[in-house]
Amino acid sequence: MSDQRILFAKYGTAKYISHLDLMHTMERAFLRAGITIRHTAGFHPHPYVSIPLPLPLGFSSRCEIMEFGLVSGSTVEELPAQMNRVLPAGIEVLTCYEEGLPFRKLAYVRYHITLEFDGHLAQEAAEAFRELTSRESFVVKKRSKKAKSGFTEVDIIPLVEAVEEIRAQGDTLHLILLLKAQNPGLNPDVLLQGFRGEYPAFPIVYSACDRQEILDEEKRVYR
Repeated sequence: MSDQRILFAKYGTAKYISHLDLMHTMERAFLRAGITIRHTAGFHPHPYVSIPLPLPLGFSSRCEIMEFGLVSGSTVEELPAQMNRVLPAGIEVLTCYEEGLPFRKLAYVRYHITLEFDGHLAQEAAEAFRELTSRESFVVKKRSKKAKSGFTEVDIIPLVEAVEEIRAQGDTLHLILLLKAQNPGLNPDVLLQGFRGEYPAFPIVYSACDRQEILDEEKRVYR
């Protein structure tokens, strides 16, 4: 049985819906739309839905991917409109298509990160980001469920594939970064955590992260 995928956006207040709650939201939306999807086998079957790259809480995106198995009640052409009628504000199905590339081919994520600073420090902060990301190594301590101490150390420089833009505008700094997606991947929050620790003279008063695109190993759009 072939699987289907949807490309969907998550923005506005919906970006504060956790990954687990998002999964439940999608499952309920299929039910409300009258769409039957494949369930797992066994004594306690549950809907088969899979998001290969969960979006961190508070991030927005227009390139989220979810895989499921369509059984009845819709077609790949009709499904976006049916789902959007019942989904909450800020979650929008953009398209539906037949199964795509294997999840293991998912390699990079492009993020647009917006940072605001007090005192017109954005220009100096931009130079600090250039310096940090040009280093040969930068080790950051991050939380880990697998480590006995609850923390592990990671060198984030090999996980930054490309710094595509660093642009200061008034008190705002815009970063466009291409980061490794998995095995291991880099959450932009870890990078910002490292920046805050390394450059306390540039306090960030507001930050926003938008996931712009997911790419495969050849840096082509992943679907």
